[in-house]
This record gives sequence, structure tokens and C-alpha cells, in this order.
Amino acid sequence: MGKASLGAVIMPQFLINCGNTTTPTNNFNTISNKRLNELENLVIEGLIPSDKDDLLVANGLNYYPIIKWGDKISDTDTFGFNNDFTCFIPFDDNNPKDGLLWVNHEYVNPLFVSDFDFKKYENPSKHRTIQQVDKEMYNVGGSIVRIKEEKGIWKIVENDPHNRRITAKTPIKLNWDIPIAGATTVIGTHSNCSGGITPWKTFITCEENYDSCFGETEYDENNVTTHRPSWLGWEEFYNYPPEHYGWVVEVNPQDGTAQKHIALGRFAHECCTIYELEDKRIVAYTGDDKNNEHLYKFVSSEPSSLKEGTLYVADTVHGKWLALDWKNQPILKNKFKDQTEVLIRAREAAKLLGATELNRPEDIEIDPITGNIFVSLTNNKSKNDFHGSILKIEETNGEFDSLSFKASTYKAGGDENGFSCPDNLAFDLSGNLWITSDISGSSMNKEDTPYMAFKNNSLFVIPRYGKDAGKVIRVASAPKDAELTGPWFSPDGKTLFLSVQHPGEQTKDLNFPTSTWPFDADNLPKPAVVAITGDLIEKMNMLNKIETEI
Repeated sequence: MGKASLGAVIMPQFLINCGNTTTPTNNFNTISNKRLNELENLVIEGLIPSDKDDLLVANGLNYYPIIKWGDKISDTDTFGFNNDFTCFIPFDDNNPKDGLLWVNHEYVNPLFVSDFDFKKYENPSKHRTIQQVDKEMYNVGGSIVRIKEEKGIWKIVENDPHNRRITAKTPIKLNWDIPIAGATTVIGTHSNCSGGITPWKTFITCEENYDSCFGETEYDENNVTTHRPSWLGWEEFYNYPPEHYGWVVEVNPQDGTAQKHIALGRFAHECCTIYELEDKRIVAYTGDDKNNEHLYKFVSSEPSSLKEGTLYVADTVHGKWLALDWKNQPILKNKFKDQTEVLIRAREAAKLLGATELNRPEDIEIDPITGNIFVSLTNNKSKNDFHGSILKIEETNGEFDSLSFKASTYKAGGDENGFSCPDNLAFDLSGNLWITSDISGSSMNKEDTPYMAFKNNSLFVIPRYGKDAGKVIRVASAPKDAELTGPWFSPDGKTLFLSVQHPGEQTKDLNFPTSTWPFDADNLPKPAVVAITGDLIEKMNMLNKIETEI
């Protein structure tokens, strides 16, 4: 990003996405020289790579767990497994220290959740029980919990009426006029990776690797279908069509009701980042987290709608958004029977239109200073891209509903920049970019891989101002086998909510776990959401402090 001028801040009309809930103003005429000097002279003491089984944080930071797998959130519900995306909505904007935390639960490790070891059996489905599958289905989806900050500590409000679980068995309506695989209401959500929030303050959660639960319907060149089974094998116990999954899901935080947005297409959604135009129409960016898949953008034709509008896919070579529009694209009419089928088979439709294949597009964030869109491309080993990069999209004239753009690489992963496999992104209140990494557990700390030097997955920040502007600095290191996910800042910018996902994932025997974080008495590793606070975060969010002084 380089060293930006404080007077050059350009704020979008509305920006609520995966990690940035408020934005500073551009009136800095009355900033004191002392504050400017503090900002320009800020130096961050980064961490060196570590393989230690602990959550390590840089000087000036500290952390504490808020909630972990198995914790009670009510008399009837417990917190799910493998927490990923987090976001927070206060009840009252004037009281930002009391509100609802949403947390995704992406997937389960049956060894921990249902006491089933797939590796023991050649045909696992013959040895599983429906009770084991039910436990797994319960532990995915998401959790809503009320949290309050008291005396500087965020805590769960026990048994609050808002506390509830959304699971793989929760009935969810489809926001579409035509039934999908014979249904207008489907059972459950799972594979929930990242997400966002809407301008009307509801949660967005995205179904990513949906085929791991109920498999996938595959089509040959004559449109003849076959079923590809899932690795979990839930379809052996519940006859739920794969087409009911792979969507963007909206959850009402007040009552837990949910709907799946068909117009945004079906694929492995990492996230959905929403921008509201001045006329209240919606632009939603979302990526398909798989090798050689695509970047998408939905533009609504009606205010506040995630149904009426057009889904586009990116041609990053020519800088064009290509419409997945059955009525006006003859090549789609020749392949699919209607728009609904185009949306169900969005991957095939995108390739027919000539969309650019990308290296696992994951999280997407909008820069609150420039309005540019940043997309983490995690890696693509099949194309010898082992370390990934961050893609920058500049919409023509800064208009989010533009049909043309310029694409470029903002930061490349690898030894030179000191990070590998970027995953989740978040901008703080000053416009600093925070990045988590996702080196797979099977490759992490292995001498015969390109990842040995990076050691455990980490959290990085790229400062926007000061002596370290533009540098990639490691500020937290995850426990063994874990990745850090779902970074989201509290409204005042003083707390970073962060998930520690799948510590000890490589465990083969529960008596000898590869991690024991968060160091409970039972010595079992547990995914958890932590709060990261400290003087460093407050200094990084200096623009927010400056704004309150104006």
C-alpha cells in the first residue's frame, strides 16, 4: 500500500464486510502534531516463525479465550466444532460493548466429535451409526452468542434468549421462486467457512466444501448425472440432495431464522462481502475456494435485494465482468434449461463464458481508504503456485457496479514477503490490512515441502502508515496444526476477535494429541474464539482515536 497521505482518505458510502464494521472520516485538519508523530513513528516488533504448540502474540498484544468447542451457550446448546468466521453486531450503536457474536463451524473431525476413526476401516460407512452422524451434523453450522465487555473483558452472557445454534438439521428457506431439487425449504447448513454482515444487520455465512457431507451431482457432456460420494458419507443416513448446499446463507440474529440466496450462485463460497450503493442496491463479492475456479460479483437490480439482479464472473485477463445470464447468453441457453440450472451449476457456466481460472480465491475485503477490492488467492500446487498471493481489483471509476476493472497482484506470498498461503483478510479502522495464513496441516513443518521456513500458521499485518508501511509483519503464531481464521474488529477497534481452528488436526490417537492447546485439564485440543487486545492494536487504530478528537 505504501505510505499514504492522511488527507487522501476516500470513504465508501457503506462498508460492512468480513472484518471492518466502521470507517474513519477524512477531516484531519485539526489533528495535533503529537498524534501524527505517534502514527508515523510506530514500530511493530514482529514475531519470528515458530512451531511451538501455543498461541503466541507480539509485544503489545495479549489474548484470552471467549468460548471454545463444547462450552454451553444455553441449557440445551453447546458451542460447535472448528470455528471459523466471526462477526459482531452491537444491539445499539451507541453501546458497542454489548451485542451478538456469530461464529461459523466449518467441519468436523470425527475422531474428536463422534469418536469414529475413518482410517481404521476400508468401508467406513458400514461401521458408522446414525447417532455418530447426528453428532457431526450438530457440530457444524454456526453459533449465535451474546457477549458483553465488562472491565475490559469480553464474556458470554449465559442463557441469553439470543444464544442458539444453527446446524446441519436446521430448516432453512430458499430465497428463490423455483424449487431446488424439489424443495423450497431445505435441511441444514454446513461447511460454513467465512461470511459477512448485511446493511440491515443480519449475518452472512457461506457454504464452502459442501461436497464433503452429501457428495455432488456430476454431469457428463450429454447432461447425464452421476453421484460422487462424500468422504463423510452423510448421504448413507440422510437422503438430502447435494443441490441444497453450496449457497450463501443469511441468518437473522434476533430469532435464528435463515434463508439461502440462490441468485448468488452455487459453488465453494469462501465468503460474501457486501457493499451498498447510494441507491440501496447491493453488490456482493464472493469467491470459489478451489483450484482453477473463479471470482464472482452479484449486482442487485432492486434496493436491499439478494435475489433480484445479475450474477457476474470475472475475466481478470481482460478486466471484464461476464454475466451468468441465461436469457442473454446463447452459450448458456445451449447447455442449461433455465437460469436456475445456471446458478446450480455456476462453475460449468463460468467456464463456458471464459472466466479466468484462479488459484483458490478465498476471502475478499474492500479497502476502506481506496475502495479497491482485495482477494486472497491461497495457492495452487497443480500450477506450482505454492505460496499464493493477494489480488487487487480496481473497479472502473471506483464504481462497484461497473462491468470493467483492472486486476493486479498486490502482494505475492513467499520468502521475499515472509508469508505463505493467505486466507482471511480484515481491514482495521485505520485501514491496516490483517492477513491469516492457511498452510495445510499435512504440509506444515515438513522438511520436504516449500513451507518449512514459515512454520506454524500465523496472523500478519501490513501497516498503512509509519516507518513499516507496506511491510508484512507477523503478529501472532498459531498452535500446532491450527490455522487462525475469522478476524473481526470490535466497533471501537480495540479488540480483534479471532478463531483458532483445528489445533491438533493431525492427531491419530486421542491419547497422544499433536496439540494440547488451549491446555484444558483433559489435554485435548479444542477450537476456540479468542479476543486479542493490547496497546499495539490501539496504536494501530490511531485514526479512530484521531477521529474522536476532531
